[in-house]
Amino acid sequence: MRNTVLEVSRKAFLNNYKKVLKYIDNKALVMPVVKANAYGTYLNKDLELMNKFDIIAVAIVEEAIALRKNGYKKDIFILNQPYIDEIDLIEDYNLIVGISAKEFLKEVIKRKKAIRCHIELETGMGRCGVLPQDLDNFLNLLNKSIVKVEGVYSHLSSADIDHKFTSKQIKLFEQGVLKVKKVFPDVKYIHCEASNGLLNFDLGICNLVRPGILLYGYQASKCSNLKISLEPVAKLKSKISYIKKVKPGDSISYGRSFVADREMIVATVGCGYADGVRRELSNKGMVAVNGCLCKILGKICMDSLMIDVSEVLNVKVNDDVYLFDNKLVSVDDIAYLCETINYEILATIGERVPRVFSD
Repeated sequence: MRNTVLEVSRKAFLNNYKKVLKYIDNKALVMPVVKANAYGTYLNKDLELMNKFDIIAVAIVEEAIALRKNGYKKDIFILNQPYIDEIDLIEDYNLIVGISAKEFLKEVIKRKKAIRCHIELETGMGRCGVLPQDLDNFLNLLNKSIVKVEGVYSHLSSADIDHKFTSKQIKLFEQGVLKVKKVFPDVKYIHCEASNGLLNFDLGICNLVRPGILLYGYQASKCSNLKISLEPVAKLKSKISYIKKVKPGDSISYGRSFVADREMIVATVGCGYADGVRRELSNKGMVAVNGCLCKILGKICMDSLMIDVSEVLNVKVNDDVYLFDNKLVSVDDIAYLCETINYEILATIGERVPRVFSD
């Protein structure tokens, strides 16, 4: 196996799930979101873990099919509006889809498909969803079809930062749900709370929540850890492949963006931006070696990076290097330096990095 790996803890994932359940006081069913290969962790490939849940959510049809082929036989909900050319696959693999596009619905009706769906309502996300003024017509179309309406949902765009706008979204959603239930009184699932929604709002109308980032142990917003004590599930580890001494004036990596001003001990680590180590970390990111923080020197290469190990005692080739260990270096630290969010750091760990389930 390659020396660069993502260590993933199933135990931490389940502990976070239990903490979410406790936080919402078991008032709703938890539907884990395992899209994008479970936020880059590949926990979606662990059938034993997935089978602990009666319904799980993904983003696209291909992700759902992969789960079916891996042996998962329970309900799979596809969050995003699918495409017309995926209708047969949706039926063949018994998938539940979120729908809001009238063109898609008309094609389903034309083909006389009894697919299962949740109606997505537009309440302010500005992405997909049936607009309030179009809902009556959409429901009328559905009512004349053999489509099985099993849920209604929406997405809160700013539940972490804008209470007023989110309250407006919730009101629109509640109004939409009432309309849906008049036509489909037996609708099974009502949901609009993802991680930030369930942390910051208590929607009595909902009977399902769909946490994503929280289950992987990372903050959905700055105050998440104040509400739930999260356990990060992943550590990105590599190893030192080469060590050398450099003199003042020696340069490191492409473009000579780092030039030593003193004698240093520099180590090469066998991972780079093709593995998901962001190039924005060049000359400013930190890694953990034997309990010490070490600075990244020079530009990060596709397959390697260099670090200053001058202060690390007894450092040697093959020592572990943690790109993030959730203690000395966190995913949030990296996201801050890269001016992005922790979701992106996790989801872009390269496919050539083996995932190792540590427990």
